[in-house]
Amino acid sequence: MSQHAYSDEDKAAVYRAIRERRDMRHFLPDPVDPDVIQRMLEAAHDAPSVGYMQPWRFICIRDSALREAVAQLVDEERQATAQALDERAQAFLELKVEGIRECPELWVVSLCDAREQYVFGRRTINEMDLASASCAIQNLWLAGRAEGVGVGWVSLFDPEALKSLIHAPKGAWPIAILCIGHVSAFYDSPMLAQKGWDQRRSLATLISVDTWPE
Repeated sequence: MSQHAYSDEDKAAVYRAIRERRDMRHFLPDPVDPDVIQRMLEAAHDAPSVGYMQPWRFICIRDSALREAVAQLVDEERQATAQALDERAQAFLELKVEGIRECPELWVVSLCDAREQYVFGRRTINEMDLASASCAIQNLWLAGRAEGVGVGWVSLFDPEALKSLIHAPKGAWPIAILCIGHVSAFYDSPMLAQKGWDQRRSLATLISVDTWPE
């Protein structure tokens, strides 16, 4: 055992948060303690980032008219996605894919502008800025689960339209709308698995040695 390992109790808590994290769509109206939100944001900001670029920007949506405009953007993309799914369109439309109008906390996460100045770690894989910001969101998600607060990542939107709504500068790129709030219960398993949309693949089928998995 490594001398740097956590205690068995602490390790169990970390793995539990990972295992029980859920993409939540159903929220209670109760406000979330600002100190909890601050801790979740600090966890996000502790995420790794390529070249230490820290590309994440967090925008809290407070204005009710702006929230409704964001919700309408998602509604529009939901319909467009359904059309693109052909035979699965109706099954998709029956899914609850967001909780924008219900959640007490609504945040937009965006990549910052002027990212072209960051070359370290991105010269051949430009998308590492997105990977870094995704790590930040995952940190926030796990912190939320540990705090008993639900988080839902919504990606059904036109980034250019959302940029306009939040007055983001040229070069910025929104990647997530986060619905945050208390929940009556966390889903026992991922909601899309419960609804039969898809199932988690066997890890063994995704691992190989020296060559692509067969």
